[in-house]
Amino acid sequence: MTLHGTRWVARAATMGAALALVLSTGAAGVASPVGAAAPVTNPSCGGSSSDLKVKKGVQRQDPNDLSAAQVAAAEAEFDAAYAARTGGVADERRKTIAIPVVVHVVSADGTRATGNIPRSMIDAQINVLNQAYGGFTGGAAAPFAFKLKKVNRVVNPAWSPILSETPAERQMKRQLREGGPETLNIYVGLIDPGLLGWATYPKRNITAYDGAVILSESLPGGVEAPYNEGDTATHEVGHWLNLMHTFENGCEGKGDHVADTPAEADAQFECPIGADTCTAPGLDPIHNFMDYTDDSCMYQFTAGQVKRMVRAWDAFRAP
Repeated sequence: MTLHGTRWVARAATMGAALALVLSTGAAGVASPVGAAAPVTNPSCGGSSSDLKVKKGVQRQDPNDLSAAQVAAAEAEFDAAYAARTGGVADERRKTIAIPVVVHVVSADGTRATGNIPRSMIDAQINVLNQAYGGFTGGAAAPFAFKLKKVNRVVNPAWSPILSETPAERQMKRQLREGGPETLNIYVGLIDPGLLGWATYPKRNITAYDGAVILSESLPGGVEAPYNEGDTATHEVGHWLNLMHTFENGCEGKGDHVADTPAEADAQFECPIGADTCTAPGLDPIHNFMDYTDDSCMYQFTAGQVKRMVRAWDAFRAP
């Protein structure tokens, strides 16, 4: 299956009310993406789709709202790939997993207004990833170490804004992507109206479509408050390493297939301390990087999530 993970930024105005579409960043001097968002479809074997994270006030069908059969198929592939590559035995000796990162900064005309952010924001983003995945912000520590290998600046109005699931996005990735399955390619720029980012899940046959797309002004120091501390990328890289949302499948079944993330009926926004939407033990994991809360509210992965990411690395991405 080719699946994507995307960060939404939606919030209901009233209980049960429809969400209004927000097209503007609301920041002076930063151009908003124009044009309708590309249609998306649910993932299916052999296809591709986006699991979108959008801004407050935006509602889009989440294409990663998988059926039980799709989740079962993806998990079966995960288990089979892990067994085939490792014999089912984890490498306990390994201390660090180095992940090379290539950042493609895509803009229409080379200006900040169309997504051409400074190198300082990219360096700060790499630091945020290392802090978050290293457990330095308060969660469980993962062995991943992100190392910036290259910044590739591209001026191409045909690719800006980057629109999910379009021929232009596919062409851009085919031409720009570098490295093997272990290389994290991040595409930064203006993106679909109302979105923050999206990413692919790993699979046995990694294609040129692999990677994460991130709204440029969500990087540290950007203007997309309250999503400008770099945790959109943290969230999307979690998908790239095979984490589902904490609210996957709501209160039912195995949820996100991680035992130590409490069940959560729906995505949470802002920072609703004490939220508890399922009868299962534990409050909603609003501080988890795989929810939809504000960047300032997110600070942790769980030990179970770390185990799943490392297992997925060994199954799909390890050189």
